[in-house]
Amino acid sequence: MDQQLSRPTWSRQIEFTLAGIGCAVGLGNVWRFPYLCYRSGGGAFLVPYLLMLVVLGIPLLYMELTVGQYMRRGPVHALANACPLLKGVGLASVAISFIMCTYYNVVITWALYYLFSSFQAPLPWQSCNNTWNTLNCTNHATNSSHSSTASQEFFKYKMLEQTGGVEEAGVIRWELFLILLLAWILIYLCIFKGVKSTGKVVYFTALFPYVILIALLINNAQLPGAINGITFFIVPEWDKLLSVEVWVNAAAQIFNSIGIGFGSLLAMSSYNSFNNNVLKDTLTIAIINSVTSILAGFVIFSAFGYMSHLQGIPVSNLAVDGPGLVYIVYPQAFANMPVSQLWAVMFFFMLLCLGLDSEFAMVEVMVTSLMDEFDQRMMKFFKRKELFVLAVCGTACLLGIPCVMQVGIYVFQLMDHYTAIVSIMFLAFFEVIAICWSYGVTRLSDNLEEMTGKRANIFFRLCWLIVAPVLITVILIFSIIQFKPARYEDYIFPPWAQGVGWVIAMASIIWIPLGAIHTLWVLPGSLLQKLKLSITPYALNEMSKKAYYERGGNREDGYPAIAAISSTIPLPDKPPIQTYF
Repeated sequence: MDQQLSRPTWSRQIEFTLAGIGCAVGLGNVWRFPYLCYRSGGGAFLVPYLLMLVVLGIPLLYMELTVGQYMRRGPVHALANACPLLKGVGLASVAISFIMCTYYNVVITWALYYLFSSFQAPLPWQSCNNTWNTLNCTNHATNSSHSSTASQEFFKYKMLEQTGGVEEAGVIRWELFLILLLAWILIYLCIFKGVKSTGKVVYFTALFPYVILIALLINNAQLPGAINGITFFIVPEWDKLLSVEVWVNAAAQIFNSIGIGFGSLLAMSSYNSFNNNVLKDTLTIAIINSVTSILAGFVIFSAFGYMSHLQGIPVSNLAVDGPGLVYIVYPQAFANMPVSQLWAVMFFFMLLCLGLDSEFAMVEVMVTSLMDEFDQRMMKFFKRKELFVLAVCGTACLLGIPCVMQVGIYVFQLMDHYTAIVSIMFLAFFEVIAICWSYGVTRLSDNLEEMTGKRANIFFRLCWLIVAPVLITVILIFSIIQFKPARYEDYIFPPWAQGVGWVIAMASIIWIPLGAIHTLWVLPGSLLQKLKLSITPYALNEMSKKAYYERGGNREDGYPAIAAISSTIPLPDKPPIQTYF
């Protein structure tokens, strides 16, 4: 079965905007952002965060959506067209999305586990009178290393049944495995029809979390002590701004949160109509994403204030660490609220919605890229696209099994550290070089003018040409200098585990040099000619055409799958591109 001559598009443009918001707004907004705020001196974090949003987040999202919509291809083909030498960046973004979707779904699994547990009265993490509790259990949060709270023990000993370290694998947690299976079934049902089914699901998954966040904020703001938490969140500790780490964290949060470099939004924008207003979508997605983070900050910090009031300790002394924020600190706050079951069910259902639409954006990258590249072979083998999507989901589900074993939390932390922190900055760096410098800001502006009738303004052109590449370079250098090995709470991973972490990081980064070697291998001419061609946009198209015919894919009209556009031929006025991509 041949790929459709015209690429499928969203039924209505609002569906893309909602899918983009759903993809950008994820669990990171609820736990990573408040956690970084907490660690970086509360309000002080908002200053670099908002600055990075304006000079990095919005311009780079604009760039990605423009490239996706114009090329009408997933990240692999779009980047191969933009800069053949760096086509590996597209492959790397597919690899990183696939690695992330295998372990990100475990967070959704935990949310489902807590959601099912929230229908009990009293809540199972409310007291220490359970079979899994230890003698050191206490109902009040404490910084003492000798005691642990009821919610910590529920997370560690009931749900995870975690082992002492990554050396002890333990056994598979069958409850968690079945819930992981359920999570993948939910994702499959959301995306098996492609953009047509995803477009309908996002009406709910992208909008409903806001209803819950606002309800939680209204409830939390009335609790005693809430104002202390909110004050900690808003009032900056200015001396923290002198720390480079705060600025690097702010930039990394913008990248992770909006999803720059992951290829998800680029893949989704390739299903837009050719003349869609890209700037409107960019501003909507980026601003709503940051507003959500700040709204979640108010919700979480008001709960922090309430807990510090209950325990009589300052907000800055609460024990908070990464995902534990959502699964340990927050459930503990619910346990003391009136109608605790209702708030717990709402909160974990919100986490499920937030997680789902980010997750199926990652899976969509893999599906789009493989369908763009191997559509005929895939269809010959699987017969239907739905079966192919099932195979991708099934593979990712199997790869997620180590995360639902008793050693799972260590595997999760290792994968998250080396994927979300190490790989993504390398990817963003090379993507910006490929599009802003090799493909060129002028060409990008021409593409925008062709699609929307307006060129990019001077602010965006400056950000693309100078600000973004320089800032990303600085952040990348500091990330390398200040790199800290992975750890979970007080447990430091042994050297062999750090080695495994680097293998996970390299599984995505390695495609960049491999892609460059392959491009230089297939291009004709001497080494100098090869190098010159390799940074010429669309230079690989002749090769793509040849490879296409070699695999016996003649279309009835005789056109190649990829429109061959050389840099010397003036572009046609309007979209034959739409037809052949």
